[in-house]
Amino acid sequence: MPNGKSYYQRFEEQLQKSDRDRLLLHACCCPCSSHCLEVLADHFDITVFFYNPNIDTAEEYEKRFGELIRFTQEAPFAKAVHLVEAEYDPETYLAMAEGREMEPERGSRCFDCYELRLRKTAEYAAENGFDCFSTTLSISPYKNADWLNGIGMQLEQEMREQPDGRKNVPYFLFSDFKKKNGYKRSIELSAEYGLYRQDYCGCRFSRAERERHVTEKERSMD
Repeated sequence: MPNGKSYYQRFEEQLQKSDRDRLLLHACCCPCSSHCLEVLADHFDITVFFYNPNIDTAEEYEKRFGELIRFTQEAPFAKAVHLVEAEYDPETYLAMAEGREMEPERGSRCFDCYELRLRKTAEYAAENGFDCFSTTLSISPYKNADWLNGIGMQLEQEMREQPDGRKNVPYFLFSDFKKKNGYKRSIELSAEYGLYRQDYCGCRFSRAERERHVTEKERSMD
């Protein structure tokens, strides 16, 4: 961890220094976004970036994005939030995952999925004059905050080292949104606004794993 401090400590320091910095926040879904937006809204000018080529069907993709639109229209703290829908390109994700279809969750396939989505976010942030970028993914207890923050730091460093001398390099906003009961609060907000809470990360591999677990549970109860 940077300077021996937790990612959440670094996040809180950045929060206090922000003067309505323009933040590009990658969002995986609406329930995960809910508490993140609640925490960030008073400190940043937020644009939510919906880039999730891992989602297995167009129907599921549209359902998740639709809930995000509705939430930003209804939640008082999210009404000033802007939304950007990136291209839905599942073939990019499947090409990345090729050969690792049978890997369990939280393996190298998942790491590269994080990197794929965060890289797209960082590139968009740099190209469009944002001050910083981050992701809602760390609110989930099933996502590796060390991986996410490590990827974010690496992407910022890569942009600073580019030979073209890019003037606008957005900083990475550290995150571990599950801290201080963040995940619990996202569940409360989901109930308050009647949000659709999916029970798998989005990719076909996590859906298949969920279905196997359900089948095994049902058999054990017979």
